[in-house]
Amino acid sequence: MILIEGSDIFTRKKLDEIFPNDRADNFFDALYGDASEGAYDISLEFKGMEKNKLLFEFHLKQRPGKCLACNLTYGLPTVFERHPIINLKGIANSINTLMDGKALCTSWQVGITQEKSRNLHVLPISFIIESANHE
Repeated sequence: MILIEGSDIFTRKKLDEIFPNDRADNFFDALYGDASEGAYDISLEFKGMEKNKLLFEFHLKQRPGKCLACNLTYGLPTVFERHPIINLKGIANSINTLMDGKALCTSWQVGITQEKSRNLHVLPISFIIESANHE
């Protein structure tokens, strides 16, 4: 089992560096041609570790005056998995850098959108890690 103090590594500052606040605007600009058409802001949150997985969530927070309707978020697992602006491969590379050789992120799994409230939907993502080989 890999032991990593994720809360020390994945601070709010580091999470904002991995997934900057303006990425939601870039995502909506790519989808709609206008960032102001986006119904929510997106942030990356660290939730902990389970065996060989680092657990994160994308928090989709309703923007003022917009509607966070379920039809806008339930198809997102497939979109987020592949979209170049969300860039899960880049997030995995950033995680590898932050783990500084202690472990290696080898893949990821995007979960199903969960509606926490009218104003917050959550998209879980697990990054699978393996021990780094120190020869």
